[in-house]
Amino acid sequence: MPTPAPDPTDGLARRLRLEREARGWSLADLAARSGVSKAMISKVERAEASPTAALLGRLSGAFGLTLSTLLARAEGETGQLRRHAAQPVWIDPATGYRRRQVSPHLSPAADNPLDLTEVELPAGAAISYPAASYAFMRQTIWMLDGTLTFQEGEATHVLEAGDCLALGAPADCTFANRGERPCRYLVAVVRQR
Repeated sequence: MPTPAPDPTDGLARRLRLEREARGWSLADLAARSGVSKAMISKVERAEASPTAALLGRLSGAFGLTLSTLLARAEGETGQLRRHAAQPVWIDPATGYRRRQVSPHLSPAADNPLDLTEVELPAGAAISYPAASYAFMRQTIWMLDGTLTFQEGEATHVLEAGDCLALGAPADCTFANRGERPCRYLVAVVRQR
């Protein structure tokens, strides 16, 4: 029987604090940059609250990191090959949104030039991210199964299996599954230089 994929949640509290302290930021500094309250950041850093996908999106955007990079740094494993069983899986406690970090993380100090993440969004779930989460990257969504309604600023895209969407300029975004079964998609992120 295969070993379950590691869960990076345990390392998130430490990683968030390390990222903040490495920049010399106070809780108030991070709160101002992310739009997340000091009290919530403090609870997450002390592992007293489980961060949601939306909250992690705001914090990673404030750090200038992709969510994938933040989670990869939290779990700490590096190398050229990441077997399926070793790909970290993180589940949003608020929605059941499940993300599997597919691409290997080559170095703990460097950002990957390309992040590949497989996402499963439960029926009826929606996740929103602010434009700041996308300010430093280009992103493409490739639908694997089901239907995704993707709100990109004022534009709405309904994506079916096989469809591929390249995101435009940074805008507030919402990933929504309005169907009756989970949908799966791959997100490819390239950092802008």
